[in-house]
Amino acid sequence: MSAERFEPGVVDPAVDVLERLAGGGRALELGIGTGRVALPLARRGVPVHGIDLSRAMVARLRAKPGGDAIGVMIGDFATTGVEGTFSVAYLVFNTIMNLTTQAARVACFRNAAAHLEPGGRFVIEVGVPDLRRLPEGQVAVPFHVSPTQWAFDLYDVATQAMSSNYVEVVDGRGEYRSIPFRYVWPAELDLMAQIAGLRLRERWDGWTREPFTSLSRQHVSIWEKPAGAAEHGHA
Repeated sequence: MSAERFEPGVVDPAVDVLERLAGGGRALELGIGTGRVALPLARRGVPVHGIDLSRAMVARLRAKPGGDAIGVMIGDFATTGVEGTFSVAYLVFNTIMNLTTQAARVACFRNAAAHLEPGGRFVIEVGVPDLRRLPEGQVAVPFHVSPTQWAFDLYDVATQAMSSNYVEVVDGRGEYRSIPFRYVWPAELDLMAQIAGLRLRERWDGWTREPFTSLSRQHVSIWEKPAGAAEHGHA
């Protein structure tokens, strides 16, 4: 269902922004996965390092052309440290929502800030919660419907917990899987950034820099580590 996320028309605008923010320096991807963004960024000459918990996804990265040249640390990107500092650190495609507690997200912002050089940027791409689409009393929002597949998001507005749920019919048999997330508001992210010593510089509707408005269903936000900020050791 996410195959379109690998299309150049989707990937290239993100890589354009990240290359500009790297400015000749190094880039750190939190949740690097199979290298959807990291590999094209590295092909532009940006040294990329990654953190990921999934050895299986990193194995897929390694099997792709250029994948062996990207250093990856296996671990939780909220707390895992790597050597050196970076011009830009980034989390794309809702990956921040994989951290299902507020405390873990605060730790993630602090971890990103610790890896940034003064003046470095932390970038997050994430959706805006679709609560406005919920009729009164409804907690489920379908986002994919076909004769053999049905997918829906389930929301708990009291806790900000949510899950993406997938039903698929394969050879006449139904299969079901559920992935837990925790949705997050832009203002909540800004406060986490402030706790980590970062300040908001830009927020757009998407990678092509459309204005972020009350109707936006996603955002790309960029926070900066102030020049002259104290360096911190990595865990």
